[in-house]
Amino acid sequence: MQYRNYDQGRSPNDAKPGLQVVNTGTSPVQLAGVKVRYWFTRDGGSSTVNTWCDWAAIGCGNVTQRVVPVSARPGADTYLEVGFTGGTLAPGAATGDIQLRFAKADWSPFNEADDHSYGTQTAYADSSRVTAYVGGTLVWGSPP
Repeated sequence: MQYRNYDQGRSPNDAKPGLQVVNTGTSPVQLAGVKVRYWFTRDGGSSTVNTWCDWAAIGCGNVTQRVVPVSARPGADTYLEVGFTGGTLAPGAATGDIQLRFAKADWSPFNEADDHSYGTQTAYADSSRVTAYVGGTLVWGSPP
């Protein structure tokens, strides 16, 4: 799982994570079985969080998103789950850039500095704080 930050502000009204799934295995992976979780805190304000796919190398129509509240833990009370409608990822291949954005319905700011998955890197790099699951089994990263 690779991550990059598309918005360097730590208190923006919207968060802009970039994600890229990389198949480091020796077998093809069916993307329909892959789920990625970006963990964050809502920081008060509206409990409703809206999401957008701004651009994806594989096409935003092939990317699904949902926001899932969880019991509070250090660095997260919510995660953005990203999935795929289909396709196969060959060994050594990557999905390419997936540019996401999410914001609270009332557009109140986030404090991303305390979010589990937040990082400041502006180029893609492995991130153990963004988790990946295949068939419901954790295969990458550490949840909070």
